[in-house]
Amino acid sequence: MNYGNCNLSIIPLRIEPDDKSEMISQLLFGDSFEILSISKQWSKIRLAYDDTVGWVSNKQYLEISKEYFEKLNANSDTLSNELIDFIEDKDHNLLSIVLGSALPFYTNLKLENNNIAYHFEGNVIKGQLSKEALVKTAFLYLNTPFLWGGKTPFGIDCSGFTQMVYKINGHKLFRNASQQASQGEVLSFIEESTPGDLAFFDDKEGNIVHCGIILANNYIIHASGKVRIDRLDQSGIYNAELRKHTHKLRVIKKIF
Repeated sequence: MNYGNCNLSIIPLRIEPDDKSEMISQLLFGDSFEILSISKQWSKIRLAYDDTVGWVSNKQYLEISKEYFEKLNANSDTLSNELIDFIEDKDHNLLSIVLGSALPFYTNLKLENNNIAYHFEGNVIKGQLSKEALVKTAFLYLNTPFLWGGKTPFGIDCSGFTQMVYKINGHKLFRNASQQASQGEVLSFIEESTPGDLAFFDDKEGNIVHCGIILANNYIIHASGKVRIDRLDQSGIYNAELRKHTHKLRVIKKIF
């Protein structure tokens, strides 16, 4: 088995080995992965964090040893807590990183990725935090444009939004809404929920296709067109601008 690591700000993870293929997720700086197969221009990988499988360009990652892969995964729980910031190497080259990027081996304003030392003076976050902190993080993404497969403040999808908000606060979710719906404890009514719990929504065929984070006073923050706040009731999400329900509620989950 070969292993790799993302040494760029953001790289796309695609469903097929083609630049025109659908983007199903993204890798952020510091993310590591197993390499399942390698072709001339593309590699099929499995992300260490959530087991998502897809294709990345061979030009956009560095191959690492199994030993370093294991060390990275044991020392990547410190994350950037800025919408966007910069890390600086010893030659004063700057690399932009976005909210929720891993800062491997971080200590005293220093981090290391692929045996390259960087300096970082921005805000960091580490450990499992409360639901109150989780809601505050969710508001950082407000008005972020919807982007299928996105995971950043410059473009994000519904499950990428919930996953990143939980990740930044030390709680792991799967990548897709249907997968996330399998986690946690089912709540029977909205009234049983507390801010930070998750709501899931299905289509006409009963497939879970959307999710969001419950707020106080029967509101929800979710990515639909953009990260926005709407009303939530037992029928689903009510968009006051459109004067109609846009998503049908399937289940409410308490993750922690």
